[in-house]
Amino acid sequence: MASDGYILAIDQSTQATKAILFDALGRPLCRVTEPHRQLYPAAGLVEHDPMEILAKVRAAAAEVLRRSAVPAAKVAALAITNQRETVLAWDEATGLPVHNALVWQDDRGAALCAELTAAGHAPAVRARTGLKLDPYFSASKLAWIVRESGPAREALRAGRLMAGTIDAWLIWNLTGRKVFATDYSNASRTLLFDIHRLQWDRELLDLFGLGGLRLPEARCSDASFGLAALESGALPIAGVMGDSHAALFGHCGWNPGDAKATYGTGSSLMLNLGREPRDPGEAVVLSLAWGMGGEAAYVFEGNIHSTGYTLRWLRDNLGLFDSYEAAEAMAREAGDNGGVYLVPAFAGLGAPHWTSGIRALLTGLTHGSDRRHVVRAGLESIAFQIADLVAAMDARAASPLAHLHVDGGPTRNGFLMQFQADLLGIPVRVPAIEELSALGAACMGGLAVGLWSGTGELGRLPVETKEYRPRMADPARQELLAGWRSAVQQAQSRKSS
Repeated sequence: MASDGYILAIDQSTQATKAILFDALGRPLCRVTEPHRQLYPAAGLVEHDPMEILAKVRAAAAEVLRRSAVPAAKVAALAITNQRETVLAWDEATGLPVHNALVWQDDRGAALCAELTAAGHAPAVRARTGLKLDPYFSASKLAWIVRESGPAREALRAGRLMAGTIDAWLIWNLTGRKVFATDYSNASRTLLFDIHRLQWDRELLDLFGLGGLRLPEARCSDASFGLAALESGALPIAGVMGDSHAALFGHCGWNPGDAKATYGTGSSLMLNLGREPRDPGEAVVLSLAWGMGGEAAYVFEGNIHSTGYTLRWLRDNLGLFDSYEAAEAMAREAGDNGGVYLVPAFAGLGAPHWTSGIRALLTGLTHGSDRRHVVRAGLESIAFQIADLVAAMDARAASPLAHLHVDGGPTRNGFLMQFQADLLGIPVRVPAIEELSALGAACMGGLAVGLWSGTGELGRLPVETKEYRPRMADPARQELLAGWRSAVQQAQSRKSS
C-alpha cells in the first residue's frame, strides 16, 4: 500500500455532484457538494442540463483539492460513479448536447416500450440485456430524443450523434474529447447492451430506431479511461462504475451472495451472482456488476423509483416538517401508522411491480390521522418497497439473505433502519461512511492504479458498522405487509380509471 496516496472520487448523482478525497485507508478526508437543478417540463418528465453538470463536476473537483491542500501529484486516480439510466446525446462537431439529459425518473419512453412489448419483442430484449422493456432504462429515452429533436436527427444522419450515460459525457469532456468510453455496469442499464457478449447490440439499436448512433466503448471498471485535465493538473481516470454497483463494491460485496440496498432519491437492491448469470424471473432484472481483472460479474437488481424523493416531497411540497430529524421524531411520536399507507408512485412503481402510468396514493386516513401518520407512512413506504424486493430475490436466490448492507442518506434515520430490520426479519448493517458509491469507485480506482494490492487488502480497511436487529413479532410484521399490499393494489387499480 502507498501510505501517502489518495483517490479523488466524483459521485455525480441525481440531485448533486459530490467530490470526495479518500486516503489510503479508505477514509474520506474532504468533501464538496455542488447541487444542480431539477427540470420538470411536465408531469412525468425529468431533465438535467448536461453543461451544468459538467461545470459542477469541474468546480467540485477543484474545490475539494483546494480545501484539502493535497497536491494533485499525490492523487493516484480520479474515480467516477454516476446516476445510471440518465442519458444524453450530443453532436460531435459542436460538442454540445442536442437536448437536456433525460433522467432515469423520466417516463416519456413508456409509449414506445408498450408498443414494443405488444409487438412481442420483450423476451428477446430481456434475453440479451437482462432488463425489462421499461421506460426506466435508457433506450426509449434516446429514441424520444432522436424522434423529437431536429438537431439530433440531423447529427444522426451525418454520423455525428454521440450518446451515453453521464459517465461517458464526463469522460469525453474531461479528457479533452479524446476518450469516448463507459464501463460495463453503466452500459448494462441502457437496454442496448448484450450482457453475455459484452458488446453493443446493433439489432437492439435498430429496434429502437437508433441505427447509426455512436455509443461509447464499453470497458472493465478498472480499465484506463484516459487523463482528466483538471484545474490543478492531469489525473488518470480509473474506477468507473454506476452508483449502485459502486456501493456494492464499497460494502466489500464482491463475493456471490453479498447484497446491499442503496437509499437515495430512488433505491437499488443488488445481489452479487459472481461470474455466472442466472434467470432473474419477472420481478427483478439481471445486470453486470462490474468488470475487474478482465472478468465480468453479474448481479440481480431491483430498482425503486421514489424513496428519498418521497421524504423530500413530504418536506418541500406538503411542508410537513423542516428537517429529516424532525421527520424521524414525528414518526416515533405517532406510535404506529394508524392504518395510513403512502404508495409513492410519483413516477410509477419500479421493481418488483413494474407499473407505469399510475399516481401516488395516500390511503387509510381517518378522523384520528394527523401529519405524523402521513410522515410515518412516507418513511415506512421506503422499507416496504425494499421488503418487496428482498422477497422477490429470495425467491430466485440459492438461499435467502442472512443480512442486508445499506447505505445512502436515509440510513441516518434510526427509525427507518429499525423498521427495515423488523420488516425483513434479518439484521440491517449501516456503515459509518455514508458515501458508499464514492468509496466503491475509489476502491476500484485504487486497485486499478496499485494503491491497494487486491480485495483482501480492501476488506481489512477500518470501516465501522452499526447493526439493527429485528424486534417485531411475525404476526405484526405480516399485518403491516398485508396493509401495504392492499394499498399497492389500490394504486394499481386506478391506472385505467
